[in-house]
Amino acid sequence: MERSVGALMLLVGAFAYPAAAQTTGGSPSLDATQLAGRNLFTQHCVVCHVKTLITAVRTYGPPLSQQSLGGLDEVLLAFISTGTSNMPGFKYSLEPGEIASIVAYLKTLPAPPPAAPPNPAPR
Repeated sequence: MERSVGALMLLVGAFAYPAAAQTTGGSPSLDATQLAGRNLFTQHCVVCHVKTLITAVRTYGPPLSQQSLGGLDEVLLAFISTGTSNMPGFKYSLEPGEIASIVAYLKTLPAPPPAAPPNPAPR
């Protein structure tokens, strides 16, 4: 049983790290607030907003970056706190400072490249 739990922890850690590294855009240094935000992002947001598998076709939520919601801190804070019908609000599970650290981390992420146009069907 302990061996299974250890293997599962290793597997979860292996998937979480590449996802977090992929979302940093190669940013070499994060301050303490941004680092805390990255950790919270990995725990709460990656599952919907980051492709964690190469074979994944899409994500449930949009990719997030410094340009999400117009890049306005107060809008990001409110959106993450209250959520929508498609996204849970985190005001009951995260402290306001934790949500602010996620926003600080998002401000370090470059905007994703535009999506490639779909290939036309062969005739």
